[in-house]
Amino acid sequence: MLGRQERVAILLLCGVALAVIAAQLVLGYVGKEPFASPYTPQSADGSLVRLDGAIDQATVIKNGGHVILSVRNVSVFIPATVAGDRSFARGTKVTLYGTVQTYEGKKEIVIGSAEDIRQIP
Repeated sequence: MLGRQERVAILLLCGVALAVIAAQLVLGYVGKEPFASPYTPQSADGSLVRLDGAIDQATVIKNGGHVILSVRNVSVFIPATVAGDRSFARGTKVTLYGTVQTYEGKKEIVIGSAEDIRQIP
């Protein structure tokens, strides 16, 4: 039989687990939009940003299948696992959500999931 302190500890653990599950569901439903700021050249590495615009250029890297987009003169890196079978045509208007990173001295946005790439009609 469990003592009083053990029962309280189990109830607290269950309460915390339920709170975490509820927060995960709410944040999953809300998405990244409320937390992303518009991209600027001053955006800090690691910050979540949004970039809207038309694709100027799309390049598929031969070794690995990663995609590099140029949108409003900003480099956007899309890993092969995220790009999948999608094609990216010049002139397509998109909204992108990603994390800023500096690669070889130049800022770029790294896309983390396929849901972070949205085509604008």
